[in-house]
Amino acid sequence: MSVAARLRPAPAAAAPFADPSSLADLTARFAETADRHDRDASFPFENFEALRAAGLLTLTAPKALGGGGVDLPTALEVVRAVARGEPATALVLVMQYLFQASLSGVRSGWPEAVKRRIVESSLSQGALINALRVEPDLGTPARGGLPATIARRTDDGWRITGRKIYSTGSVALTWMIVWARTDEPEPRVGGFLVHKDAPGWRIEATWDHTGLRASASHDVVFEDTPIPFEHALSPTLPGAAPAPDPVMAVWAPVLTSAIYDAVARAGRDWFVDWLIDRKPANLGASLSTLPRFQELVGEIDGLLLQNRVLLDGAARGDIGAAETSLVKQLVTENAIRAVEKAVAASGNPGLSRANPLQRHYRDVLCGRIHTPQGDVVLTTAGRAAIASRTPVAAEEKARSG
Repeated sequence: MSVAARLRPAPAAAAPFADPSSLADLTARFAETADRHDRDASFPFENFEALRAAGLLTLTAPKALGGGGVDLPTALEVVRAVARGEPATALVLVMQYLFQASLSGVRSGWPEAVKRRIVESSLSQGALINALRVEPDLGTPARGGLPATIARRTDDGWRITGRKIYSTGSVALTWMIVWARTDEPEPRVGGFLVHKDAPGWRIEATWDHTGLRASASHDVVFEDTPIPFEHALSPTLPGAAPAPDPVMAVWAPVLTSAIYDAVARAGRDWFVDWLIDRKPANLGASLSTLPRFQELVGEIDGLLLQNRVLLDGAARGDIGAAETSLVKQLVTENAIRAVEKAVAASGNPGLSRANPLQRHYRDVLCGRIHTPQGDVVLTTAGRAAIASRTPVAAEEKARSG
């Protein structure tokens, strides 16, 4: 745990919940240091102190537990603003929002005292929470398989042993939901809640990525890490059908893809400003006066308009839960295409480390990584479409035959 202890600042004083009224200020503030954190691959602790001070870290936690209890459109507004300034901060915040929002839903089976402690620690100390699921051999659990991480039952609780990779926010997490299987004769699988003060775990600084470099998505290694009995969060048999989780089904694709839409909008703004400021000597005027660049900006804005309509519609519930994965796919690809257009048109300036567009390009590409991935989304949608037409086709064939 030495890396986390060395990098973590002292806990701040408690702050009451506050309505998100100064989001533009947060965007500007986070954008000022985004390049430095990207270059250094350093975690933006100061951004989370700002979010705590604004009362935004417990925005989606149930009101009964002291949180804001806000709806998805409100959470979407905050994530957009944060991501436009610094997307790694937004990714950690999205994980926080998803787990806190689900405390009154599918996680209603968690011990009440555990849920209350999670929210109270966030209110008083700015505590962050995330799930650690991906493993070196398994890859993403969404593709199937059992975790190699073991939860061993003892006389006074559980002990966790295993390695997790791509552990977003690792150096700043107070709570880690570690996906593991029990050592019972008939193993159960589920989350086991580890507090940062538990002994027997450490961070290995392995994150050296092209994009979202400030996310501190390092390896976390557990070696016989003890946790109390009540921190086994309803593990189930591998074949058991998981309880439906509307937060993960709807909120997750909306908020995750909103991060990359916001990155694309930041890239669009830089590109438009560059077109206005760039005045080649042979042209004698700004590049923004050329119709071909005006048309290109129109294409970019068209892609981002589609994103806004999709995200707002899904957040309001106008799009069915079964289609929100398609929303994530479409928004992510639109965002990537928008930034690619700006990069291609700007040439060397757009790829220069002195300008932020290359950082936006590297960051926006990370949108494809998040579950559900594109092939799964499109195959699932295609199967559903075919299945919905199969009875109709058979009936039509019978009538014509």
